[in-house]
Amino acid sequence: MSNSRYETYETYETYETYGPAPADPVYGGFDVPPADLHSAETLGCGTPGAPGAYEDTYRPAYEGPTLPGLPRQGAPDDGPGPGSVEYTGPAPGAHTGSRAAARTGAHRRTARRHKARYPERPDSPMRRLLPQALVVAFLAGGTTAFVAKDKAIELNVDGKARTLHTFADDVTELLAEEGVEVGAHDVVAPGPGAEISSGDEVAVHFGRPLRLTLDGHRREVWTTAHTVEGALRQLGVRQEGAYVSASRSRRIGREGLALDVRTERTVTVMADGRARTVRTNAATVREAVEEAGITLHGQDTTSVPQGSFPRDGQTVTVLRITGGKEVREEPIPFQVRRTEDPDLFRGTEVVERAGEPGLRRVTFALRTVNGVKQKPRRIRSEVVREPRPQVVKVGTKQRPASVRGADHLDWQGLAACESGGRPDAVDSSGTYGGLYQFDTRTWQALGGSGRPQDAPAAEQTYRAKKLYVRRGASPWPHCGARLGG
Repeated sequence: MSNSRYETYETYETYETYGPAPADPVYGGFDVPPADLHSAETLGCGTPGAPGAYEDTYRPAYEGPTLPGLPRQGAPDDGPGPGSVEYTGPAPGAHTGSRAAARTGAHRRTARRHKARYPERPDSPMRRLLPQALVVAFLAGGTTAFVAKDKAIELNVDGKARTLHTFADDVTELLAEEGVEVGAHDVVAPGPGAEISSGDEVAVHFGRPLRLTLDGHRREVWTTAHTVEGALRQLGVRQEGAYVSASRSRRIGREGLALDVRTERTVTVMADGRARTVRTNAATVREAVEEAGITLHGQDTTSVPQGSFPRDGQTVTVLRITGGKEVREEPIPFQVRRTEDPDLFRGTEVVERAGEPGLRRVTFALRTVNGVKQKPRRIRSEVVREPRPQVVKVGTKQRPASVRGADHLDWQGLAACESGGRPDAVDSSGTYGGLYQFDTRTWQALGGSGRPQDAPAAEQTYRAKKLYVRRGASPWPHCGARLGG
């Protein structure tokens, strides 16, 4: 086996950067190479001795380059460990001049020189505890801040209480953190935005819609109570003697409840000359009257509608009614229809067809209230016969100005003698009529229409003049002399 590896190692050991250069670096500092490497004398490297000895610069492979003041990385403990023995002489079994023995001695000398050159720093307790103390102080400060922000709060949501830990600063943050949503009708105590501290209590009461009919008045209200009794108490409703449509112990859900409440009221009932006062929670006046021990018969009624709600302090009068029906017939007036007639002188009206009234049958209700007769009340009407209108002709013909041979006579004097100057005068027999007491036959023969007493005075005078021209004053045997003819 070749010894080149060891020779190369010895050569590396021989080069010393700090001592004088050897005479022959190839042979490790010997002037003359020995004839037998194993029998050559082994000299201690770097050990004080003969002049010209060289310092050993060997470093083990695990010792990296070092800097002044810093320990070597990965170096084993300097010196022997506990219980070990440091051997300074030649290795057992090795020849005195062998390279193995020289190498062993060189290792020990190198370790001693390192200790002398880089003395070990004392490892003080303060030096070891300082980093740990800094870490502990940092953690302690953070823990203190953590504990200071943490709060133990009792949260009561709609009657369900629980204790929780939170970092929220106020009620709003706490509710948002817990996912509790509140509306306009919900109650939060303390109010939203109020600051909270550890040990505080926060209560949330959800609102519930209540469709309340109280003494006949309907309205929608909100309550945070969980039961009907609690809601009535919260709303200030008097419950003693009241009627409640639901059990007072019934729970009210978040969806709400429809509730009918009638409080106890005082009602006075007047009937048959007596007054009776009752305490009632009746829903109608009729129920209150019945509770007063009064029975209604037939057409009996009350002074207020029986289906109305009885008010506190109200007085109700019972009306005892008797009566029947009565049927009466009434005439229906006829209408008058006028038509123009060019054959009649202007101002003349002649009834062509007389009108006839109709007939209506009316039924009345007769009532006696508490012994007093009331005005009959019409309840039904029917037409038995329709009326027939009256037809009247109205003259439009221009009246003549005069009649020759008769205009100069005293016609006014004649009219005063015959009829007292009245155009509609009729004698006691009904045969003669008008200013000049014409009979109907003579009147129509002179061109008149209808009856003379229905014609205007001017037409009657005109017809009288025509009669005078034909027969003179003979038609008026008693008053004809008044004409002065």
